[in-house]
Amino acid sequence: MITKRTYKNETWVDIDHGTPEEILSIMDTYAIHPMVARDLTSATPKSRIEFHNGYIYCILHFPVYKHSHSDTEQKEQEVDFVIGKNVLVTARYDTIDALDKFGKIIEVKEILEKKNSTESEMAMFTGMIRELYGSIFEELEYIEDVTDGITAKIFKGKEKEMVVSISEMMRVLIDFKKTTDFHKEILEMIYHRGGEMFGDSFAKDMRLIILDYLKINTTIHNNLETLRELRDTNNSLLTSKQNETVKQLTVLNAIVLPLDLIAFIFAMRTNGMPLIDNPNAFWIVITLMCTITLITLTFIKHKKWL
Repeated sequence: MITKRTYKNETWVDIDHGTPEEILSIMDTYAIHPMVARDLTSATPKSRIEFHNGYIYCILHFPVYKHSHSDTEQKEQEVDFVIGKNVLVTARYDTIDALDKFGKIIEVKEILEKKNSTESEMAMFTGMIRELYGSIFEELEYIEDVTDGITAKIFKGKEKEMVVSISEMMRVLIDFKKTTDFHKEILEMIYHRGGEMFGDSFAKDMRLIILDYLKINTTIHNNLETLRELRDTNNSLLTSKQNETVKQLTVLNAIVLPLDLIAFIFAMRTNGMPLIDNPNAFWIVITLMCTITLITLTFIKHKKWL
């Protein structure tokens, strides 16, 4: 499906799961290289950038966690950009909330636009990237909320249950980092070459985009560091709880072992066994066992083992 929107002097052509026929028509209309048009028909595993006569072609992947619309464990969404002087072509292969939101913003601006407006506007491409990065910030805020929930549960005695949750959040953030690491070089190349092709205003907007990227990168690193510290804290609490359990079992064993020894000795029933003919032998043995237990408990409490 192809959707066209125009704002001021720029046209945005959005290709959503485009068919070969639709891609061919776009190629002819905007003089797109056949190799680029071929790439617009299907998703590409890696981000990259190419410079052509009059336009820039780049592929960017954006990490998703909360806003994924796929039934599979999809970790990223791809957007292909063809950036021209007055036209922007995008190709996507999934429902991307940020692009749908940006489309609605453009529709509203088209309706409310004043012909004599002197308001400074970002280029279509840079405005779209800012919206996509805003979506990543929302994802990171959601991850921070999940992390706060994990922290609260850890200190409520649920350390064991949180081991998997911490690992899952770290995996998500590592995926975010791997996906966005490719952006830095591509954005810097667009900044330098785009400024030459589209003017200083475009280059100025791209500097703001790069700043947004750096904020995202810093936030991901900070969240990863927080989770690493949280994992260490959780492991320390788990180790402490396990040590306490081992200590209690050891103390219990110290109490039971003498009693087992006494019971074993009097169970041998050999010749010469003391108290064997005594009618009060049972109570004498029980008293002996209780006395030893009390002595052992007193010793343990004196040593503060319990």
